[in-house]
Amino acid sequence: MRLKDKVALITGAGRGIGRATALRFAEEGALVVAADIDVDSIQEVADEINLNGSKMEAVEGVMAKNGGSKTKVDTAVAETVQAIAVKVDVTSLDSVQEMLQQTLDAFGRVDVLINNAGIVRDAQLVKMTEDMFDLVIDINLKGVFNCTKVVVPAMIEQKKGVILSTASVVAPYGNFGQTNYVASKAGVVGMTKVWAKELGRKGIRVNAVAPGFINTRLTAGIPDAVVEKLLQRVPLGRFGDPEDIANAFLWLASDEAGYVTGHVFAVDGGTVI
Repeated sequence: MRLKDKVALITGAGRGIGRATALRFAEEGALVVAADIDVDSIQEVADEINLNGSKMEAVEGVMAKNGGSKTKVDTAVAETVQAIAVKVDVTSLDSVQEMLQQTLDAFGRVDVLINNAGIVRDAQLVKMTEDMFDLVIDINLKGVFNCTKVVVPAMIEQKKGVILSTASVVAPYGNFGQTNYVASKAGVVGMTKVWAKELGRKGIRVNAVAPGFINTRLTAGIPDAVVEKLLQRVPLGRFGDPEDIANAFLWLASDEAGYVTGHVFAVDGGTVI
């Protein structure tokens, strides 16, 4: 297992890329903190991990020791937790600090931070309101700053860590109707480069993954005619799946990427070729 016993804190873990990443990391042995403002969604993720992962192993172990009996199975399940759900508002430093504290209380450390929480509020420039702009910047950009700023001291103390953020292939190229989103993701790319320079000497690697068009709720509302045009730009001929991004995060979080930092890793089916 590539992430055995590593503690991974994942924001925006309730659905889409965040959910897929939480489940994938758990498969590779990570202890997962599923964080999101939507409590119900992250509780479902944590429950799925706990029931399908280490808790099931604990149940099987107890049953084996008891000749197949279910005696004390409930106790074994209760004592074995691979994932917890933590409510967080990434725009609030106080909320982010509470998220970190709950992580440390549960697992004692944090080895990987995935800055994945994000939204879209699309409109052409002349129709985009100040509130639409501010909300996207607050969550997609300031949220990444808040989470990283709060978590980094713990990583510095343990002299190692990995910070990964969700950027986008539109960051360097722009995208029609997405002034706010593109600005936020371009900012994430810039901060990734800065932090890689600042934190490398502390044993902390900082990278970003830039998804292309991915099958999530953010793309679910795109009209079919627009989808066809977008697919013409993708050499692989399909939208990506959240698991494609989760696999990229997995490699970057693992020791296999131990000499990789300051990189923006495009996972886009060749869209930007």
